Amino acid sequence: MPDFIYLASQSPRRRQLLEQLGVRHELLLPGADEDAEALEAVLRNEAPAAYVKRVTQLKLDAALKRLKRRGLPMAPVLCSDTTVALGRTIYGKPADAADATRMLTELSNKTHRVLTAVAIGSVRKREQSLSESRVTFTEMSPRQIKAYVASEEPLDKAGAYAVQGRAAAFISRIDGSYSGIMGLPLYETAQLLRSFGFKV
Repeated sequence: MPDFIYLASQSPRRRQLLEQLGVRHELLLPGADEDAEALEAVLRNEAPAAYVKRVTQLKLDAALKRLKRRGLPMAPVLCSDTTVALGRTIYGKPADAADATRMLTELSNKTHRVLTAVAIGSVRKREQSLSESRVTFTEMSPRQIKAYVASEEPLDKAGAYAVQGRAAAFISRIDGSYSGIMGLPLYETAQLLRSFGFKV
């Protein structure tokens, strides 16, 4: 049974969720020489599910190379990526406050999908899983959207909102995985961890 896993994510939410599973982990973050944001570029006509799975594999590739390059003790690496989709339109992290306002205006009074892919890999083995949930927003007034964007909470979140934050006041319904919407689906992650020998 492995002693620990590397978490290749800067998200504090993913750390908290992994801690819920009781799995010891160490961070394996990109160095200054790595362009982590470039991995998240959307390809033309790419479907949201294909996008999130591809980006997660790219993150895993980069993290495994990072592990080898730094000469760290070998252990499985966990990567994850979350995107919000309305139809085939992908909503990543907003570029700025105006972009966040646009996203929230488009998501207002609609049901969208939240897709989170999670992958675990080592030198010899790779496994990936996809969580898909649906989130329904009530109608948000321009004033409510402006106030929420002003809180700066939406600025580093896919779809410009955090389900566990102030946006919860506008969410009338969730179908699927709450932890998946937060950024790490615990059911799927636990299954992947067990396939790598972790007792979860």
